[in-house]
Amino acid sequence: MKVLVLGSGAKDHAMTWLFSQSKLIDALFVARGNAGTSSVAVNLPDVDPSSCEAVYRACVEHDIDFVFIGTEAPLVTGVVDYVNSRGIATFGSPIHALKLEDDRYFARNFTSRHNIPMPPYHLFSDAESLSAYLRRHPNEYFVLKRNAMAPSRIMIDSNDYDTLMAFGRGILKTDKLLLENHIAGMPITLTVFVDNNGYLMLPSSSEYTKTDENDAGNPTGGMGSICPVPLNSAIRRQIEDLIIAPTLYGMRVERFAYKGVLTFSVILSKEGPYLVDYHVRFNDPATQAIVPLIKSDVIEILEAMKADRLSEFKLEMTSDSTVAVVVASRGYPDKPEIGKELEPIPNVIRHNSFHKRPMLFFGAVEEQDGKLVTVGGRNVTVVGIGKNIIQANKQAYDYIDSIKFDGAWYRKDIGNKFFEN
Repeated sequence: MKVLVLGSGAKDHAMTWLFSQSKLIDALFVARGNAGTSSVAVNLPDVDPSSCEAVYRACVEHDIDFVFIGTEAPLVTGVVDYVNSRGIATFGSPIHALKLEDDRYFARNFTSRHNIPMPPYHLFSDAESLSAYLRRHPNEYFVLKRNAMAPSRIMIDSNDYDTLMAFGRGILKTDKLLLENHIAGMPITLTVFVDNNGYLMLPSSSEYTKTDENDAGNPTGGMGSICPVPLNSAIRRQIEDLIIAPTLYGMRVERFAYKGVLTFSVILSKEGPYLVDYHVRFNDPATQAIVPLIKSDVIEILEAMKADRLSEFKLEMTSDSTVAVVVASRGYPDKPEIGKELEPIPNVIRHNSFHKRPMLFFGAVEEQDGKLVTVGGRNVTVVGIGKNIIQANKQAYDYIDSIKFDGAWYRKDIGNKFFEN
């Protein structure tokens, strides 16, 4: 099998690495790829992954059997539908299922119809209505989100009227705005492979989405993640029974089920689990934390999906834990500085050559004239691996200073809350 992975982010590097471990593929390509994917696959830097025609031409040219799409942009442009209709197998959400993520108001109404627990919500299309609502609920904590798909988690959580209004006005210039009641608790990311008959759940993770320690600062696309989250069997059953199973049932009866990945963002509160978002793709940096723990051959997982046998598949995982820490550029998330040269990284670390040593997954980094150069905000994810979160945390931070460039920064508390008193 010849596989083409679409994307150039750190989660795409992670999935490309996972494909590279398979014994069932003959060739592996990435479009456009980045400085990390080039060590395990053939980059196609001239192929726009969001262009249906360009992707199809690349498939014909390289005799591709399977296109893997775990990132958002190619999904929105309909690459899955286009390539599928021309006889090439794909992994990813078709256009008709994007509404679970691309229209949050639809998703909230969907969860209401299927009795899935979620925070109370309201949709606003103008600043005057939002202002009137906030003034009727002074000092209450609310979460404001863009209604459409937002790959960088554009949202704010506050009880300050001026802060909420400033954010809301910015969103309302181009989109509708979803307001939700704040739910206190632990954020959990659940990544699930789905087919027509069931699902296969990967280990649960927890993501850190703010810029500053102790979950303060501005929202980002994700500054770190840990995996697995220590969930007891009762909580796991609650999540499956109250959120995952009714979601997949609802997708089938409403006729927008698909084969691919569905990611659930959940808050574990004292009252139980609440769904706060669907993603019809992989999350970053949750994916980077999950991938090093998977022992099963990814092609065997996809073959089980193709045959609608995911619920029977015996997923093999290591017993280790991971802590993923994102190294970002100065100015991220607002105006990241680009064009910064990374200091040389030893090849055995750069290419993930050591077993149970930290793994590097590259994001917005390209190789230019033999040098690694930043081209965006989140540049490298360093993933520590250990017997538990404590050991994984130590390994990640012991190695993270090997990623050096002008303006590099990262959070220093990823994983701490899981082992500090």
